[in-house]
Amino acid sequence: MPWPIIIPRTHRHLLPALPAFLFLAFFFGVPVFEILRKSLQATPTTIGLDQFARLIANPVYVKVLGNTFLISLLTALGSVLLGYPIAYFLSRLSDRSRSRWLIWLLIPFWTSYLVKTFAWILVLSRTGVIGTTLIALGLTDNPPALSPSLLAVIIGMVHSLLPLAVMTMLPIMQGIEHRLIQASETLGASRTEAFFTVYLPLSMPGVAAAALLVFITTLGFFIVPALLGTPRDTMIAQLVIASVLELFNMPFAGALSALLLGCSILVFLLYDRLVGLSTLGGDNATAPRSGARYMPLLMFISRVLHQLGCAMRRLRPFAPRHQGGQFAGYRAASPGLRAYAWIVMALLFLPIAIVLPIAFTDSAFLSFPPQGFSLRWFGNFFFSTVWQTALLRSLGVATVTAGIAVLLGFLAALGIRGMSPAAAKLGFSFLIAPLLIPRIVIAVGLFYLFAHLGLTGTDAGLVIGHTVLAIPYVVVTMAAALKQYDWRLDHAASVLGASPLRRLTSVMIPVLRPSIIAAFLFAFLVSFDELTIAIFVSGGLKTTLPKQMWDDMLMAANPTLAAVSFFLVATIMLIVYLLSLSRRKEDH
Repeated sequence: MPWPIIIPRTHRHLLPALPAFLFLAFFFGVPVFEILRKSLQATPTTIGLDQFARLIANPVYVKVLGNTFLISLLTALGSVLLGYPIAYFLSRLSDRSRSRWLIWLLIPFWTSYLVKTFAWILVLSRTGVIGTTLIALGLTDNPPALSPSLLAVIIGMVHSLLPLAVMTMLPIMQGIEHRLIQASETLGASRTEAFFTVYLPLSMPGVAAAALLVFITTLGFFIVPALLGTPRDTMIAQLVIASVLELFNMPFAGALSALLLGCSILVFLLYDRLVGLSTLGGDNATAPRSGARYMPLLMFISRVLHQLGCAMRRLRPFAPRHQGGQFAGYRAASPGLRAYAWIVMALLFLPIAIVLPIAFTDSAFLSFPPQGFSLRWFGNFFFSTVWQTALLRSLGVATVTAGIAVLLGFLAALGIRGMSPAAAKLGFSFLIAPLLIPRIVIAVGLFYLFAHLGLTGTDAGLVIGHTVLAIPYVVVTMAAALKQYDWRLDHAASVLGASPLRRLTSVMIPVLRPSIIAAFLFAFLVSFDELTIAIFVSGGLKTTLPKQMWDDMLMAANPTLAAVSFFLVATIMLIVYLLSLSRRKEDH
């Protein structure tokens, strides 16, 4: 019996989302359930809480838990505090100027975590950039080693996730109606008072969204603490990897992963209750009602800052005053805010700019400044069977992953549009859930599942794992595009007799082509830079480029890694350029 007879007509609009829901239910829901089951396995045949009791009873594990939450909290706090002025600055720019800044922001954002961490090793180590500079200036003969240390871990974390915080806060800030600020100024509020009592509360949903994503992402980090930290700075994800790959203790790894999963779900539910899930997609949201209790404090701070500003202006009576309204464009931004944006952007590019010249060094050891000039390290990369096999595998897996993720994610975004508000919220939550759960949890769950299915050590396993991670990016991108889509075009085609499939292929896809290309490139980057899944799923047989870099960094950092980093940064810049072209076509 054909499906049009089986499925009621009123529910056929849900069919496009069905493949993505089934895919995630099996390759995301089942692995998560398997983690929870393994965590409750006291012995191969009994169930109990022995693994969790072991976590609580051992002070070493308690310290690791404390490290994880402390580092995650400090990273989220640092990323939001440093990123808020940047997002505020970008929200005040014209669309054209903002697009240019975002293009440059995307380059450090999508640059591999491995490349950025490798760069910070070169900057913070005793013989790195800072140490060499101190010696050259004659300030010391024995410079301190800033890495490995907890400070180095925090620096590496914030540097990696600051662009994510900025891009999460920016859509909310863009949606704030500037006439509200103008109205408050008309009623007698100073610009500082208007910011603290009107703009800041309205922007808090974006701040909460940024803090949520950064905090949860940091919970599953292991690259930065492993390479920049000391054993005292160990995080949970490192224990999970050691439990699986070194100790072969699956129940304990399951308990650690279940703990991370529980923390992520708790933070996620708290965020949804206070702010609303829709803000993750860039929707506007009102400030939390509980923010009213902080209004007296905000007013007090704004008045103090206003008085300080007036005092400073009296000290500079001939300083130029800004012209235009609150959102009059780039020239309306204060010189201090503009300078801050340039400084932060330079710091985001600084590690990348330092690691690239080292790729051309003639020395067999890492040193700064690079000694001599040579292309032999590029030769080691491009003519090495190991490196090229890993590169081709990463390119192939990323291409297939992007194609599957775009197909499933686009259809899913189309399907949830026809749901009721409650069902759409539930469906959207499920589709982006892999984005809100630490990758280490997903990787361990897939390791359990693929061991039963025989997919460990296969390219198919890598594609499936990467697709699970890429679908949320596609869904968020296409959901935003569908909100801007003119559905009258679809209705007109329907009136002229076009079938649903014909309307999809001849009207919707051509109009949404720039967003589809952007979603494809996002999914490609997610897969191409993914390391966590590769560590568990590759089984040491199907090495990807990030996995090969990770193995080499653990063995001994060498200039070949700088050459690989140069290649990866060049690839990121090319993809970001293609993204900018697709946005230009979309704007036109």
